[in-house]
Amino acid sequence: MLKANVEVNDLETGAAEAIGGLLRSVPFIHVKKVELTPPNSSFDILAEFSVDGNRRLLACEVKSVGQPRHVRAALFQLRKAAEKFDPLAMPIFIAPYLSQEAQALCREFDVGYLDLVGNARIAFDTVFIERQVDTKPPAVQRNLKSIFKPKSAQVLRVLLRDPDRAWRVADLAEVSVVSLGHVSNVRSELVDREWAEITDEGLRLSQPDALLDAWRDAYEPPAGERMSFYTTLHGQSLEVSARGALSALRDTPKAVFASFSAAHWLAPYGRVPTQYFYTDSAGLVALRDALRLSPAASGANVMVTVPKDHGLFNDTTEPAPGVFCTSPVQTYLDLAVAGERGAEAAEHLRQELLSWRK
Repeated sequence: MLKANVEVNDLETGAAEAIGGLLRSVPFIHVKKVELTPPNSSFDILAEFSVDGNRRLLACEVKSVGQPRHVRAALFQLRKAAEKFDPLAMPIFIAPYLSQEAQALCREFDVGYLDLVGNARIAFDTVFIERQVDTKPPAVQRNLKSIFKPKSAQVLRVLLRDPDRAWRVADLAEVSVVSLGHVSNVRSELVDREWAEITDEGLRLSQPDALLDAWRDAYEPPAGERMSFYTTLHGQSLEVSARGALSALRDTPKAVFASFSAAHWLAPYGRVPTQYFYTDSAGLVALRDALRLSPAASGANVMVTVPKDHGLFNDTTEPAPGVFCTSPVQTYLDLAVAGERGAEAAEHLRQELLSWRK
């Protein structure tokens, strides 16, 4: 308990230094005091200052967690407490880090905010202070990326197939082919970020677009072996041979069109001369035979990835007979990191297939 109290005091001390430094950075603000309040007070920090001779107060609440769900729960109470304390007091929410979603909540509740990374917004009278930084603390980046690791991604793909559907944990675990404990962890993360909500029927995505945006920004192509090949087949003959091979590999071994090749069938935007596939190791042998592939150090026209994680094969689609592709979500993510042309194709696919009801 002593260690926890020390950590809280360190956080509040750092928050007091940050809010004092922010106020003093504005030449016409004259800071009188910035002090930690006694235990059991309505606020953690009280800052008193003047602007053009007029007295003002900042009533600051400091929280160790800045996830949107926790922020929302504190904002209304903070506003009411500030109004009751002093009509001149402006409520300020402070946390180690506040995401864009958490910052938007503060603006929605008309509460100023500050985080210890450097993001801030304080507005009153003729004063408007706003700072925005791109930096995320390493712990936040690690935590965010963990949501999109392969096992978690299996859960997210299922949820994004039909964002309006509510899922019981047991059903979601069965369909996602992951443990109950892992589904529970993913559920907690999604709810904390307000990307999902728990209803009487179960877990349902509430902000699928925000979830997909975050996944795109943090996305890393699946780990595995990536190989470049050349085939003398081209045009219709290549397409027919590829479809025949994928049909034969529908179950085990596995192989699917990926990236630009999948997008060609899902939401055509612009054809590229290279074919892209995901396959398992056994499927690779069959693909090499069917498409007459030979290794290519340059001039490759077939790109094959053998991913370490086979979870993405659980989320495929058949847009035409014998045409097996990565799902729209997986295809979108792969295109989004495939350069400028890929980003354009990704946005086209998203508009066509991943536009959900707000």
